[in-house]
Amino acid sequence: MKVETDSEFLIPAELIAKHYCSSLPNNFPKDLSEGKGSLMCTPNQFPSLFTAHLPEVLDWLHGMEIPKGLEKNPCKTPVLLFDQELTMEHLLFHYDGTPASADLILNFIHLFKDTIKGSKATIISPSFIPKSKQREEQDIIQAVSNATFETSFIKFNFSRIGDFWSYAVKHQCTLLVTSKNNQADLAKVLFHFYKGGMWYNRLSFYLSF
Repeated sequence: MKVETDSEFLIPAELIAKHYCSSLPNNFPKDLSEGKGSLMCTPNQFPSLFTAHLPEVLDWLHGMEIPKGLEKNPCKTPVLLFDQELTMEHLLFHYDGTPASADLILNFIHLFKDTIKGSKATIISPSFIPKSKQREEQDIIQAVSNATFETSFIKFNFSRIGDFWSYAVKHQCTLLVTSKNNQADLAKVLFHFYKGGMWYNRLSFYLSF
């Protein structure tokens, strides 16, 4: 599917909704969970978010011998995959120590600022951060703390997106915020564990650059 942002989805077009809001309204999670379609808050030139129902995406992935990524030419427009429902109850932020990762989290906060005020948030950061990046890390912690009800910060040397997925499932997080650089590996993890014993159907995924 060719869209305005020059991103080419491999997911069938009928599974994707486009939303045009600089900041999403506080009823967005509920409306999305109830099956409401694209949202037009302001007449922006480009969508601010793409969404898709994760079970439908995974059924599509299971039609392949080898799972592919979600986009052929990933763009900066975020993609949100929601499962049984979209809830902001417990957010898991993947901060990898790069400026791009910091921008991703700040952009998420701006887009969802009206929906995450009551959220619990966990930030996972690499165990070692260079001294030059420590101020950026503190700024991210402060920004998340200011935007949510409760925030915790953990340092883990997770090297694979599967590690973050496992943590999210174990601790019943409801939304994992991570980079589109991980989308191909995430697709493989979801492909192999879908409907298995570890599957947690309240976990959604936000992917961006």
